[in-house]
Amino acid sequence: MRLVFMGSPDFSVPVLEALVSAGHDIACVYCQPPRPAGRGKKDRPTPVHARALQLGLMVRHPTSLRPTEVQQEFAALQADAAVVVAYGLILPQPVLDAPRYGCLNIHASLLPRWRGAAPIHRAIMAGDAETGICIMQMEAGLDTGPVLLRLATPIGADETTGALHDRLSALGARGILQALENLGQLVPSPQPQDGVCYAEKIDKAEAAVNWARPATQIHRQIRGLSPFPGAWTLIDGARVKLLGAELATGSGAPGTALDDALCIACGQGALRITRLQRAGKAAQDAATALRGMAVPAGMVLGGDEAQA
Repeated sequence: MRLVFMGSPDFSVPVLEALVSAGHDIACVYCQPPRPAGRGKKDRPTPVHARALQLGLMVRHPTSLRPTEVQQEFAALQADAAVVVAYGLILPQPVLDAPRYGCLNIHASLLPRWRGAAPIHRAIMAGDAETGICIMQMEAGLDTGPVLLRLATPIGADETTGALHDRLSALGARGILQALENLGQLVPSPQPQDGVCYAEKIDKAEAAVNWARPATQIHRQIRGLSPFPGAWTLIDGARVKLLGAELATGSGAPGTALDDALCIACGQGALRITRLQRAGKAAQDAATALRGMAVPAGMVLGGDEAQA
């Protein structure tokens, strides 16, 4: 099929690669414009932009799809369909209507649960047992369109947003190939009105760990915010990101180290920190980090700032 691909971050790259490998004709790639990044604040292309250039594909990165001339350029591509995955711009109705089969969105949740900006984070933080991807026929509303295909997957007991992100990206690539192959036969299924919830954008204020909460809740918080922005606590007065954890046995005053290997008491139960990152350092597994940062039994983590 002749396709327009619309995506920007790392999550979208495997989908683009799968479409190219499957032999689809990518008429053009649309992505977010390059933005200043790094120490030199030089304009850096999005991951999709960089990969599209490597693949020899035409790239456009308008700041908006609302100008008439931008919409005319899009329509002139005469695409059979547009594949949209984490693009980052609103698609006006003329854009939605331009391709022969419309615009197909790959959304990283089992709609109507977790519409919106952060479905992977929210699924883990809410303690969902499973998630998945939906191939959705796009319409003007936010993730409200009918679903053409859905693929579910369980969420691992200690799985982080980073790990689930990669699995869902691969699952989305598989799903869109399946949907395109069967596009004439798939029947759009309207989303039910029951069970709608919104995955609000992650606020950094959610990252401070309150050890007075139950271990199960903190476990979800750490996993859901890993690797970014990273749940954090104070260890010996210094802010440390907690990037991996597992439920443990034990009890004590909230925030107290129960041994010398980062088993920390919570309001109910305990957690063992398995991966962390100190300021200015790379992320490390707990055993490596403890060689340069002792956390002896009895030490209390957190403080007034971390209990916010």
